[in-house]
Amino acid sequence: QVCRGLGTPLVPVWLCSLGGRHSVLFSTDSLLLSDWKRERVFCLYFYSGQKEQIKTASLTIDTHSHHWEENRCEDPSSLRKRRPPIETAIRTKWAGATVSWNGTDPFF
Repeated sequence: QVCRGLGTPLVPVWLCSLGGRHSVLFSTDSLLLSDWKRERVFCLYFYSGQKEQIKTASLTIDTHSHHWEENRCEDPSSLRKRRPPIETAIRTKWAGATVSWNGTDPFF
């Protein structure tokens, strides 16, 4: 028998398949998706299961950032401009959001 919490989790959880690898993106804030004010700046946790990932990455999402604040003098094809697939996935829910990896090196 499956517990009720499995069908309706108490916190937002997304199972992701990025580049053929499965990962989990989640929040500890149970009101994140039901209270629009909490969607301004919030934290999501990302775990990919890769050997290189020692601990869960803590990502800060800012949904009210401005695209013109990004550094435009960089070559768009540079490695720094490439974004990890998880950032693209996050932007499918929160278009235009910026993602801060809080000191963790982004992994692709």
